[in-house]
Amino acid sequence: MTGRSPKDSTDPTSADDSTPAPRRPAEDPQDLIARIRRDLLDGYDEELELEIEDRAVDEALLSLDDHGDEQSDRLSYFKHLFRLQRELVKLQDWVQHTGEKVVILFEGRDAAGKGGAIKRITQRLNPRVCRVVALPAPNDRERTQWYFQRYVPHLPAAGEIILFDRSWYNRAGVERVMGFCTEDEVEEFFRSVPEFERMLVRSGIRLIKYWFSISDEEQHLRFLGRIHDPLKQWKLSPMDLESRRRWEDYTRAKEMMLERTHIPEAPWWVVAADDKKRARLNCIQHLLDHFNYQEVQRQEVRLPERERHADYSRQPVPTEMFVPERF
Repeated sequence: MTGRSPKDSTDPTSADDSTPAPRRPAEDPQDLIARIRRDLLDGYDEELELEIEDRAVDEALLSLDDHGDEQSDRLSYFKHLFRLQRELVKLQDWVQHTGEKVVILFEGRDAAGKGGAIKRITQRLNPRVCRVVALPAPNDRERTQWYFQRYVPHLPAAGEIILFDRSWYNRAGVERVMGFCTEDEVEEFFRSVPEFERMLVRSGIRLIKYWFSISDEEQHLRFLGRIHDPLKQWKLSPMDLESRRRWEDYTRAKEMMLERTHIPEAPWWVVAADDKKRARLNCIQHLLDHFNYQEVQRQEVRLPERERHADYSRQPVPTEMFVPERF
């Protein structure tokens, strides 16, 4: 064992994940409809999040439909989210100003909410400073390389934040469960990854690792939502469906991964993710708490007067070049 295991003390769903799931009781149709509706609202809210400017938050929030307690929960979520996103902008500026190097890994079961959390973190940040890395399956050449080789080019330079949407821990999870690697290769990974991560930390990289933990029942519901929502069906691959069948295999793989790669230099942090919105807020706040950042003072920006020249005349654009105005 390489480090202390967080399984018992920090994983709020370890009991659910490590024991066979009981027979699922008949679902209350009204409860199911309400939960699916909340999931749909979450998708609509994403568009609202992108449209709202910080200076108009309160005004925009008042435009939400009135749904009693549900509206109150949504308003509370938005207010916390926008406050945290303003702090993320300050963190970004501080990282760029101080030359910090930050790597954040997001791992978890399919439909655990990793992508939604990543999206809210990066929504208002500069993509030249904060980048997301989501690598596809390795090609034939990459499969013959040192396992960590294809991840190394994506590591940050000074003043950059890199978010890995799945990472080198694919080997301990999907590759192992689906038989894409041998047990000897898995064992070599467990021997190598602590040293690899210690090397990253010694080089000056801040390495933060998140596991998004959801229950059997919640993953079942989210998969049903994707199956019946045409806008989300692309999120379901044959591999995702197979992972559902192999829930217990993934549980065993996850438990060993946490046990053998939870090291003091780069510990795992488990995010209780059955509630998507709470998971995002808790993750962002925890991420911010890792840094003793300060607001970087910006120089006052003055918009210059546009130069105008008597010999300039704008050339007309041919009508056939315009996109038809159908809306």
